[in-house]
Amino acid sequence: MDALTALALLLVLLLPVLLASSHTFVYHFKNVFYVAWMMVIGVVAIPLCLLSSGWRNVDNMRILAWLTRHVKHLLGLKYHVSGLEHLELEGSYVVISNHQSSLDVLGMMEILPDRCTAIAKKELLYAGTVGLVCWLGGVIFINRQKTSDAKSVMAEAAETMLREKLRVWIFPEGTRNLMGSILPFKKGAFHLAVQAQWSSPHTATSTSSGKGALIQVWRVKSGMEGGPGWHAVTSCPSLTGTITMKVLPRIKTKGLTANDASTLSESAHKLMLATFHEISALTAEANGAHGE
Repeated sequence: MDALTALALLLVLLLPVLLASSHTFVYHFKNVFYVAWMMVIGVVAIPLCLLSSGWRNVDNMRILAWLTRHVKHLLGLKYHVSGLEHLELEGSYVVISNHQSSLDVLGMMEILPDRCTAIAKKELLYAGTVGLVCWLGGVIFINRQKTSDAKSVMAEAAETMLREKLRVWIFPEGTRNLMGSILPFKKGAFHLAVQAQWSSPHTATSTSSGKGALIQVWRVKSGMEGGPGWHAVTSCPSLTGTITMKVLPRIKTKGLTANDASTLSESAHKLMLATFHEISALTAEANGAHGE
């Protein structure tokens, strides 16, 4: 038996012990498993997308959602979702949510509306099979380092939304945030929401239509037991492994222009932050009770 084989055998024998005794090991093991498994899902999804739509098409997102919804069980996660009725709108709208980790993709797929794609950083395009399948699903990639390029992409996205009746999911913080709060929002999502309303007057938001509406999605992740994700308030490993998601009512954008994007961003951030802290406190209380 050579040294490499002996080492591999030792790791196999130690794996059950480490999984049972070390939360730190479980954390890193689940992280590695999650990334690797998503790559495998990408291998399966690519031919299915090509057979279904022939090429790049937002309808492929339904395939991705279907293929990824079992991953929560493999990672020991549970979802508690409220407010789903706020997503039951017709026409184009923008969805925003806070961003805490790569696991947010699973949350997005859990409640993804029909004909909804996402805006993501351009680097994701080069993430192997995951990047390719995201492209096939119509994900819109932007270069965050070039403001002019990002604005051009947003303008084009607004036109596509209206023409093809799409919904677009955006993380307006622009990056992941594990600090127990919500970072200031970048304005792109709000310019997009406004453009999707006023660039085509006949699709403006009204009482009976969701077209051009901005939907807010609040999310706080309590994490997986001994795994990725720290409690949003206490910064300790979650005891419950439950991800709480709350969809807030839409913000109407009828009559707004590009000059209103900053105000729209501030009001959305204020509302989401208040809800974030409210539910975080309830989650901390529940975790405390669980630990007693």
